[in-house]
Amino acid sequence: MLRSAVPDDVPVILELIKGLAVYEREPDAVMVTEPMLRDALFGPEPMAGVELAIHEGSAGPETAGMALWYRSYSTWTGPGLYLEDLFVREQYRNHGYGKALLRRLAEIAVQRGFARFEWSVLDWNQPSIDFYLAMGAKAMDEWTRYRLEGQALRALSERA
Repeated sequence: MLRSAVPDDVPVILELIKGLAVYEREPDAVMVTEPMLRDALFGPEPMAGVELAIHEGSAGPETAGMALWYRSYSTWTGPGLYLEDLFVREQYRNHGYGKALLRRLAEIAVQRGFARFEWSVLDWNQPSIDFYLAMGAKAMDEWTRYRLEGQALRALSERA
């Protein structure tokens, strides 16, 4: 079962984000807190959305995975959807939850008239790359992503 997250889901969303950080070999990189997530997802000006995959097991429902996304914009094609994080707990992988979450985001993009649905994947993450290719995605190999953060971000802002 899939459903959109509600404010009471913030603790499990943070737990899933931390699980993804461990999977991506950055266990200490998560700086976001529950209040930050609550504001970003459910505050007066929500910045992102989360779809949850719920496993209905004999012990009751458990959150199997999530897709955290936000609206993007292309000057060439207009609004789009950017998938920030897709994560399925290890014990629920290969049960169709990742595919269902991607399908749900594709539905959201089509329903809202978005022209694009994009995301990034680590170049060493071959299982995810293979999964995305099987869904019909294509790599944007000619693009290199850049980032400013920390001291470099502050330094540039001070020079502006």
